[in-house]
Amino acid sequence: MHRVVVLALDGVYPFELGIPNRVFGSADGRYEVLTCSADGRPVRTGSDFSITVEHGPEALATADTVVIPPYDMKAAAAELPGPVAGALALIRPGTRIVSICTGAFLLAAAGLLEGRTATTHWALVPLFRRLFPHVTLDPDVLFVDDGNVLTSAGAGSGVDVCLHIVREDHGTEVANQVARLCVVPPWRDGGQAQYIEQPVPETSANGTGATRQWALGNLHLPLTLADLADHARMSARTFARRFGDEVGMSPGRWLIQQRVARARQLLESTDLSVDRVASEVGFATATSLRQHLHAAIGVSPLAYRRTFQAAGRDLTRTRA
Repeated sequence: MHRVVVLALDGVYPFELGIPNRVFGSADGRYEVLTCSADGRPVRTGSDFSITVEHGPEALATADTVVIPPYDMKAAAAELPGPVAGALALIRPGTRIVSICTGAFLLAAAGLLEGRTATTHWALVPLFRRLFPHVTLDPDVLFVDDGNVLTSAGAGSGVDVCLHIVREDHGTEVANQVARLCVVPPWRDGGQAQYIEQPVPETSANGTGATRQWALGNLHLPLTLADLADHARMSARTFARRFGDEVGMSPGRWLIQQRVARARQLLESTDLSVDRVASEVGFATATSLRQHLHAAIGVSPLAYRRTFQAAGRDLTRTRA
């Protein structure tokens, strides 16, 4: 039986702590899941309670897979505390190691991500890059499988990566069965980008802010650089330069981002056809919308609608 050992650190998030047991424990006896702490003592969680674990760090020496759930980011640092470093040293070479969310910080501090690609929660990307500039970080994906080291993003991505491991170990049929038992999708399309809100830059009376606001109200039109410059009463060259200084990108790229953002809103909140959504946001065809949406967040319009509109409707039915 494949043994999975979950290392609970101080400040561990209770929900994510339970994911490995819930997913691997639903695989019809194919996995044994143990939970341990770095010193064998009770662990303070990130909630208003502590937990008592059955095992100390010696369990790590028996693991085939080790899972590091997220923990309190106040403890995040470029170096590991002594007891944690000692616990990790017990892991046998070649053991598969998995992190969920902020668990990637622990792996990076332990030097386990050197020369690898990893991910973590999108909101913590700046901190991660500041602490570990030599790790290649991909903030757009739900998880990264880099051989025997796997990293995942936020809470839901912990489920994704555990299902991925079941799929790799035992095939799609078993993974799908586990997903059904856990009542979760067996696979999620796209990456973290579809969950990140993109704020509109602040307007400026002396800059391009008024024109940006005007453009947002006229996304259905085939706006060009000349149209934007005329509205701002500037030459195209001056407008493009000032726009880049204020927004950090070209007007054309910004327009595409705003059209995609508006399309996402319409896909979530209306039943308009994909062709109609494309027209409403200024894409010439539904194919163009599909291409730009997939480039931005990795999913098709219909897949995006199924995910987010269905969630809203389920919530409405629950409240009713």
